Amino acid sequence: MTPDLPQLPSDLRDDPFYYLRHFQYVLAWVSSRHGDLLAAPERDFIAQFDGLPEPAQALLVRMVSRKGELFRTSRLDYVEVGDLGLALEELAAAELIAADPVVSHVELMTQLRLAEARRVLVPRLPDHQLPASVSKTRLAQALADAQDKSADAQDKSADAQDRSADALDRSADASDRSADETPSLLGPQRWSQWWPDSNDGLWRLTVMEVCDRLRLMFFGNLRQSWSDFVMAELGHMRYEQVALDPASRGFQQRQEVDTYLQLHHLRERLEQGEDVASVWADVPELPDDNAWLRSRRARLLLRLGQQAQRAGHDALALEAYALAGPGEARVKRLRLLERLGHDQQAMELAEQALESPQDEAEHQALERLVPRLRRRLGLPRQERAALADITLWQLSLPSRALNDSGCVERAVRDHLSEDGAPVFYVENHLIAGLFGLLCWDVIFTPLPGAFFHPFHRGPADLYRADFVRRRRERFDACLSALDDQAHVSQIRRRWEQKRGIANPFVHWEVLDATLLDVALECIDAADLRVFFTRMLEDVKANRAGWPDLIQFFPAAAEGEPRYRLIEIKAPGDRLQDNQKRWLEHFHRHGIAVSVCHVRWHDE
Repeated sequence: MTPDLPQLPSDLRDDPFYYLRHFQYVLAWVSSRHGDLLAAPERDFIAQFDGLPEPAQALLVRMVSRKGELFRTSRLDYVEVGDLGLALEELAAAELIAADPVVSHVELMTQLRLAEARRVLVPRLPDHQLPASVSKTRLAQALADAQDKSADAQDKSADAQDRSADALDRSADASDRSADETPSLLGPQRWSQWWPDSNDGLWRLTVMEVCDRLRLMFFGNLRQSWSDFVMAELGHMRYEQVALDPASRGFQQRQEVDTYLQLHHLRERLEQGEDVASVWADVPELPDDNAWLRSRRARLLLRLGQQAQRAGHDALALEAYALAGPGEARVKRLRLLERLGHDQQAMELAEQALESPQDEAEHQALERLVPRLRRRLGLPRQERAALADITLWQLSLPSRALNDSGCVERAVRDHLSEDGAPVFYVENHLIAGLFGLLCWDVIFTPLPGAFFHPFHRGPADLYRADFVRRRRERFDACLSALDDQAHVSQIRRRWEQKRGIANPFVHWEVLDATLLDVALECIDAADLRVFFTRMLEDVKANRAGWPDLIQFFPAAAEGEPRYRLIEIKAPGDRLQDNQKRWLEHFHRHGIAVSVCHVRWHDE
């Protein structure tokens, strides 16, 4: 890390305000590296926060780090804060939190325990027939029904009020008196109105939006949270230290931050069940020069198309899929066109896609879809390439083996493993781990836009289309170690040096010393090149789909396979598409692989 960047204290385990130091570090980091992207709301917040007493700062960070924006006083119990009432008053005076906020009945339900919800809300329901033991789910439904009825009544009232201004005034006066005298469930109101005799207070955090923006600018995503600091502090997560160029950062313009947040909020609206048409209307256009944000927009459009299709909005779904681009979205568009009977249009699009599929997954889906379309259109049948002749075998195990092991893969592992021929349950972790160790330095090369804070598990562009292209020469040089067996010592050295440090390819719990030793002894360098080369063709897709088990034969005679890969299928389980692609690849390159179908029997 360069000296001009903010530094996090090396050991905060004895500091009761460790989380506050983390937060202060983020504010200093963002101010230093993203100062030109900050607007008045962020600058004002940072200034207000800096002017607060330390206990108030600590309490605010505690609230920011928790879920949601509403907090009951009784649930803010932090010894290091000291005088909780004083800290709350100071935060409220700075307008960073709001006392006794207006909340809807939906928000209120999240703050009440079941017994409290029954006591506070059930009596307010008109003509309620709810039992004393009503559940929260049933109570929430009753409240929603009451709200719907109220909305209908308000619509009728509005129609009547439009006929007379005097009537409108009288109705408004009456409405005000009613709100003062009789709390209503039909609209939001203050906590103290919902529950007048409560001894507890409620507070609303008013700066979560600003804090989320600052967190985004630091991490470059909203997936990582403030707890990443804590995990690192406690030693549960260690990160590779990458030299950071002050010019390298996740966002170069404020508009990019705005767009990221807009796309994130649109995704949240979809997940919360909002009508797809209203979300669709707010999807932004993006410039062609920002591939990162365009890929995020494409994922949103794919999800929006799926939601639209489920809701029966086929035209909207087709348009969303078309704008989402090639790959999964194009396949879904083709399937929808096929379902709607637009076979000719689907055939033309499919033929175009076959000329330049985005990846193997799309090509595989097109090879299944095109013959159906040709058949429906009365076109001549085309011969398809025969599937690889993969070895299939049956294994019958006693039912108790499943109970003892906890899963079918471990049961088969335990059954097959023997002295001189150990079996390991590795799934997607062994080969990816060997790749991650061999290519460690390439993965953590500090290219622009790849690393911009000290808490990266891997490069930010790992799954972008140009990830390998930007590092092609480095990867080629790294894989050249396979030519003269230098990879063995390099992988061992990396395992010793980096053990426990986060790497997107290395699963340390699986790749222990025993597995590493036998794998390096038995897997030929030529096979590793076959594996690694295909992984680099599509890093995201080809990390998965590996067989569950690997059996090693260290003492095998010359010319015999020294290991075999075994995919396990429980009764009723079928091969997934990515598994089929890997099996085909293994077969083409002479890799020993088989599929084991397990059956259970009683003893």
